[in-house]
Amino acid sequence: MFTRNNLSTMKSIFLSIITVLLSVTLVVAQKSRVLSSDSTVTTNSEVTIKGVRIPYTVTVGTQPVWDEDGKAIAALEYTYYERKDVTDKSKRPFIMSFNGGPGSASVWMHLAYTGPKMLQIDSEGYPIQPYGVRDNPNSILDVADIVYVNPVNTGYSRILVKDTPREKFFGVNADIKYLGEWLTNFVSRKNRWTSPKYLVGESYGTTRVSGLALELQKKHWMYLNGVVLVSPTDLGIRRDGPVENALNIPYFAATAWYHKALTPDLQSKDLTAMLPEVEEFTLQELLPALAYGGALVDSKKKELATKISHYSGLSEKVILQHNLMVPASFFWKELLRDREGLTVGRLDSRYKGLDRQDAGDSPDSNAELDSWLHAFTPAINYYKREVLNYKTDLEYYMFGPVHPWNNEKDNTGEDLRQAMAINPYMNVMIQSGYYDGATQYFNAKYTLWHIDPSGKMRDRLSIKFYRSGHMMYLRSEDSVTSCNDIRDFIAKTTPAKGQAAKY
Repeated sequence: MFTRNNLSTMKSIFLSIITVLLSVTLVVAQKSRVLSSDSTVTTNSEVTIKGVRIPYTVTVGTQPVWDEDGKAIAALEYTYYERKDVTDKSKRPFIMSFNGGPGSASVWMHLAYTGPKMLQIDSEGYPIQPYGVRDNPNSILDVADIVYVNPVNTGYSRILVKDTPREKFFGVNADIKYLGEWLTNFVSRKNRWTSPKYLVGESYGTTRVSGLALELQKKHWMYLNGVVLVSPTDLGIRRDGPVENALNIPYFAATAWYHKALTPDLQSKDLTAMLPEVEEFTLQELLPALAYGGALVDSKKKELATKISHYSGLSEKVILQHNLMVPASFFWKELLRDREGLTVGRLDSRYKGLDRQDAGDSPDSNAELDSWLHAFTPAINYYKREVLNYKTDLEYYMFGPVHPWNNEKDNTGEDLRQAMAINPYMNVMIQSGYYDGATQYFNAKYTLWHIDPSGKMRDRLSIKFYRSGHMMYLRSEDSVTSCNDIRDFIAKTTPAKGQAAKY
């Protein structure tokens, strides 16, 4: 029989149990949003590449970033693909892959370029539903193992100790320093010291890997076979004033050709037949003329405006209004303004955008990036959580909080030259899309010319171009070609047995 005292006691016990359960639930919830500094989840799969079934293991994990006292102050999340049917890892190339931003996760090349899975997109790179992933028949996993690394505050990577100075991570040289230490430890853990090693970086990732090439070799004694620069930045190689402005014109011409905005004499030619004429004009006529600045006579200025208009699809009027130096941002807004009332994309100018109004000097947003985030974000969240079984309540940062970013003392182009100079094995390949307005193809050529001013390493530098934009691999035709170019690069830079590294 229940008495008032019994009921009161039972009520107290019940409330105590509820309180305990709620506390446990809160702790679990809190823990699920705290990144483990050292963890792995491994699964097995296979993919068919070039008609051959490739079995592989894929590990999603975290590995600490330690401070000088050995304390874990951050954790980097990575995804590591390793072919299973290879017994001798000393002959198996190993690739360390980074995307850009800075602040961008290593998701783009992971799920659309070199990895064994790719997202659902159409043949030109636009989103389709249902979202998800499928096998990537162009993956380079047949010839190399790959780790995709998310730097601090990208993907699931996080700072673990709140009072850690941001300056330890968020700057050109800080980024290179801590990632060099992290990669050295990763290579040791995975027993890859004897493997031929490569760095692949895209966009700001090219700044990162150019600096890492020297950091790894000089500070950690880890020597590389090659570096691949996908849509490279300027790598700290100066090109201010007339040079910066003149180098825009070949990109303008390529984009105008794509949108059929050129006169019939140019439009009737193939892209690669038309561009050499524009490049010659840029170097031989425009660049020297711009050096005169306000001293350039009016008749010459008018003559150049006519030629720039011919090659860019813009009117002579707006070109003269800009003193022959039209900013790329204005070009994206202006090219189709009167033709279609649309803008063209920054990272891939094949994409079109719709602004609030036709007036203005630059687009409201980047049409291509909105499209890419639309496709990539559901794909990577689904793939990590449901296919690779990496369970967390952390948000996957496609772009994370890394700013302000310290860009001072960016000498990464010179770092890359030094890295090549001290290692005769090491080669560099650049990959660039004609329609990339952010890291333009002709700027990539300029970078190639100025990495090695002596010209003595010319035969170890190469460049490949594609009929797409910043992420050339999103176009199915270019995905095949660009992956094959990496395969060829690896084959070329894997020394024959007994071939010594010497000049």
